[in-house]
Amino acid sequence: MKIGIIGATGNAGSLILKEALARDLSVTAIVRHPEKLQVKVPILVKDLFELTPKDVAFFDVIVDAFRPPIGQEEMHQTSLKHLADILRNSTTRLIVVGGASSLFINDNERMIDVSDPKADYYPTAYNMYQAFLNLKIEEQVNWTYLSPAANFIPAGERTGHYFTSDDHLKKNEAGKSEISMADYAIAVIDEAIEPRHLKQQFSVYN
Repeated sequence: MKIGIIGATGNAGSLILKEALARDLSVTAIVRHPEKLQVKVPILVKDLFELTPKDVAFFDVIVDAFRPPIGQEEMHQTSLKHLADILRNSTTRLIVVGGASSLFINDNERMIDVSDPKADYYPTAYNMYQAFLNLKIEEQVNWTYLSPAANFIPAGERTGHYFTSDDHLKKNEAGKSEISMADYAIAVIDEAIEPRHLKQQFSVYN
């Protein structure tokens, strides 16, 4: 299995890369700044927006862990649209490192509906939500959108286990909605190896 990871030097992307290597998968880091990589892997040095259908056709799975700079959160939408465009009618699967803002908290409301528009996180939450809505209607893209719990912990412990839910936010027995990025990375690679959520959103929590 050949996996390309966009954003492989970021918080989530680097852990997903590490997890894929631990499973002896064939991994390529798709990055703009290869000097930031902490492991030696094949590299495709290219901006996400310059990727072509030919670039991604080599892979069985593309993992999108791209995160735009602060102040350019609308790139969540434009980047995912570009990936959908180049993967349309392709056999290559797309697994998106998504957000929690699109998860339902009850039958009618999503997280974004109860988020404070004045909060610092809102531009990211809103644009990730809109990007998801646009992806959801893509019929010719083999996408999977994996949402973390509400509290996505960069330096959290790798426990080696996680629980799954559908598009509804779930909490653990302690009443917390959280997951470490390391355990989230396990879920990403599990889905890459054995796809169970094609053209679906699902979520994970500890």
